[in-house]
Amino acid sequence: MNDNVIMDKSYAFALRIIKLYKYLIAEKKEYVLSKQILRSGTSIGALVKEAEHAQSKADFLNKINVALKEANETEYWLMLLKDSKYIEEKSFDSIHEENVEIIKLLASIVKSLKESLKS
Repeated sequence: MNDNVIMDKSYAFALRIIKLYKYLIAEKKEYVLSKQILRSGTSIGALVKEAEHAQSKADFLNKINVALKEANETEYWLMLLKDSKYIEEKSFDSIHEENVEIIKLLASIVKSLKESLKS
């Protein structure tokens, strides 16, 4: 896409979440958890994209902070899907690793922004 690492990673992650959603619906006939993870997993990138045109640093921080919350929520749904045996450990490990990387990136952005807003 462009040189925005978090945008690229959250977009690629959203595509993986969509594939996971399709798998859960088609193969596992799971309709509740799959909707939850589809919503939270795809909203991360949408919020990051929205933050690109924030009206202020504070607005940008707010949107990135909400993206971080959605990423944390997505981690919860992934763990639930694994522990309830809807996805296998191997599949979980791969997508969870991406999710954790996004959480770390977003947390780092939030931390730096908060520090820059103090000064």
